[in-house]
Amino acid sequence: MKLIETLLERTILLSRWLLAPLYLALIAVLVLFTVKAVQEAIHLFQVILSASETDLILSVLAMIDMVLVANLLVMVILSSYETFVSALDTTGDQEKPSWLGKIDAATIKIKLAVAIVAISSIHLLRAFMTTQPQNSDILLWNNHLFWLVVIHLTFVVSALVMAFIDRIAFAQHRAH
Repeated sequence: MKLIETLLERTILLSRWLLAPLYLALIAVLVLFTVKAVQEAIHLFQVILSASETDLILSVLAMIDMVLVANLLVMVILSSYETFVSALDTTGDQEKPSWLGKIDAATIKIKLAVAIVAISSIHLLRAFMTTQPQNSDILLWNNHLFWLVVIHLTFVVSALVMAFIDRIAFAQHRAH
């Protein structure tokens, strides 16, 4: 019976390595974000002389949006790998972010929620900055903006609630 228990425990422990392909997939998505950001920058340089100030701001906001999502990817990849799979072996000249190893799953969730709020803010600002519709579409436009604000506020409230719950549930644990 002890042999079965040991085999079961080892299998369960080794199952964490099934997460590694998921992290590799996220790294591939990070490469795609990099390609898209470079493409956006090249396009911006091509049209800068004819672009309006609003177009420039919207392009910059799109790039900031991509950077925020890319930062999320890096944070999830590194911290989740180290938390759930294996400690990262950084020896010699290899740098290790100072926050790595100090972040738990609850903190990752809060950081993700805050980043989602920032991304939502950018999308909301972009929606406000785009050209206004013609008179016939104004009600539809206002309805669209209303729901964007509602969704954004939902993200804000969710992030605040998550942070509050984390503070209540884990404050004593982190103090020790």
